[in-house]
Amino acid sequence: MTPNQVTQETPSRLLSLDFFRGATVAAMILVNNPGDWGNIYAPLEHSEWNGCTPTDLVFPFFLFIVGVSIAYAMGSKKTDPASHSKTILKALKRALTLFGLGLFLSLFPKVFTDPIAAFETVRIPGVLQRIAVVFFISAVLFIKISEKNLFRIMIGILALYWALMTFVPVPGVGYPNLEKETNLGAWVDRGILTEAHLWKSSKTWDPEGILSTLPAIASGLFGILVGVYLKRKDIDPATKIAWLFSTGCAVVLLGLLWDLQFPINKSLWTSSFVLYTGGLATIILALSYWIIDIQKYNRFTKPFVVYGVNAITVFFLSGLIPRIMRMFDVTAADSTQVSLQTWLYSGFTAHLSPINASLAWAITFILFWLVILWVMYNKKIIIKV
Repeated sequence: MTPNQVTQETPSRLLSLDFFRGATVAAMILVNNPGDWGNIYAPLEHSEWNGCTPTDLVFPFFLFIVGVSIAYAMGSKKTDPASHSKTILKALKRALTLFGLGLFLSLFPKVFTDPIAAFETVRIPGVLQRIAVVFFISAVLFIKISEKNLFRIMIGILALYWALMTFVPVPGVGYPNLEKETNLGAWVDRGILTEAHLWKSSKTWDPEGILSTLPAIASGLFGILVGVYLKRKDIDPATKIAWLFSTGCAVVLLGLLWDLQFPINKSLWTSSFVLYTGGLATIILALSYWIIDIQKYNRFTKPFVVYGVNAITVFFLSGLIPRIMRMFDVTAADSTQVSLQTWLYSGFTAHLSPINASLAWAITFILFWLVILWVMYNKKIIIKV
């Protein structure tokens, strides 16, 4: 690293952050769109319960990135108290939009054929809904609270959630536990949301439930703290990278140690999971910052950046298009009626093993969106949600 690179100031927009966001969203689409849910390579599946696969890293990484983005996008607003109300109102509108898009995906397409039944059984929690809540609460806290107090709040949330989940007896069960259907979070979800509005695969608990959204907010605050540090102009980039990398490694170790008592678990979003994934995200962002923004090795970044600048748009549409394809029937070669998606997928299964066909479909889906996003990027079309 040359002296002029060491002393250069952090840019107002990080290419490495767009790269990291784009890679994360592309990974979301990869794991959410296999050709066959019964044939998936192990790293592309969520852990059955405790533990952490590469797929389990995707969502917490995105919430971490949301936090970093808040620090960059709202930093100037934080120093201007007169703009706080306007900034918070804008954040609320964006959060409501995200929440509404998530609900629309849960309702579609049943809302057009049987709207009453659709609303009676709609899943209220979800990925976009959680992003909305984490974004809004994290944004308000960032605008109104000092960085030191943000750190204290993050630690307090992790400690409180640990205490609630491991010490508070679950009504109807009689003892605290971390099992799927009998933990405190599942009890809260059933009591407030009712089973009709939970994750359809279980109907008794939800991986994006109410109580587990509390530590998810801590993931967003973790990102904010990293973003605030990256933005500092009184520290040279080399020192930033060294501290972020060291801090990331230390936090990963803390998460692994806490795992011994409070297991790393994505569905419960345990406090150890927040530390483990937040530490890994910090390490990856620090390395990306050094390679892309400081060393200027950025020729490989564009495919990921085009995903990153329209992240929410492509995530929403990538969830909507498969639903639309399943609405239309076509006649297969054997004269049977199958959905358009099944008919298209049959072209993969005819030439590949089931598990490779499933992967090939997901990769094709990513490349399909890459072409569209590449054109949008070149035409400077950015859809802000």
